[in-house]
Amino acid sequence: MLKKAICVVGGLGLLGAVVFGRECASYISTSVGWAKQSFNDSVPIDFQIERAREMCNELDPAIERNMHLIAKEEVAAERLAKEIKRAEAKAQQEEGDIKTLRSDLSGGQAFYVYAGRKYTQKQVKKDLTRRFERFTTNRDTLDSLRETYQARLRGLQAAREKLTEMQAAQRQLEVDVENLAARQKMVEVAQTTSELNIDDSELGRVRQIVGMVQARIAVAEKLVNASQYYSDQIPVSQPGSGDIVADIDEYFELDRPKVEEIAAGPINLD
Repeated sequence: MLKKAICVVGGLGLLGAVVFGRECASYISTSVGWAKQSFNDSVPIDFQIERAREMCNELDPAIERNMHLIAKEEVAAERLAKEIKRAEAKAQQEEGDIKTLRSDLSGGQAFYVYAGRKYTQKQVKKDLTRRFERFTTNRDTLDSLRETYQARLRGLQAAREKLTEMQAAQRQLEVDVENLAARQKMVEVAQTTSELNIDDSELGRVRQIVGMVQARIAVAEKLVNASQYYSDQIPVSQPGSGDIVADIDEYFELDRPKVEEIAAGPINLD
């Protein structure tokens, strides 16, 4: 089965090379990229956001592992610092002993006494030679330990900075994912609002009824105000006599003599 699949793939590749020639690789890469982009576009945005959120959470174990490694390295560096301190104290003691023996040998004595025991000049020189060889070896080892310690400190500093950057990047990614989720929610709300067809005919009918009631109340208010105005006024003019004929004559001045009649009559100068 596997051989058959290999043969089919090889045949297709050979056919593509014959048909498209040198452009075959370009066609293949473009097709793969197009198919990948189409697949990514078909995945729901909510799914991608949730996937990004889970991937951010999956960074926690890696960060915890790095923190554990840094803690172990810090312990190792502390132990190395203590070892260097002991080696330095030992080297200082050996250096003092070597200088003491060297100073004693410069006197040219035949015998030397140390801690109640007598040693010949040859024995002292032999012991001094061994001490000096051991001191130089230990001193080289101490220098190597110091270099190792400094290298570990530099590695620790770089690891701490890397861990800090990783934690900051994780927090920023979490913020970015939550911002994307909020923006997606706003898009969904906007889409729902635009697709929602609200029937406002009932609102129109209610507004019409409210307008009618307002008009009727306004008319009633005007009538009440008018009746109160006319009934509450003070009667300034003289009311009528009750005789309709006299009222009409008075209004049209029918009971008064005309000007011609006055002019034709006698003038009384008294």
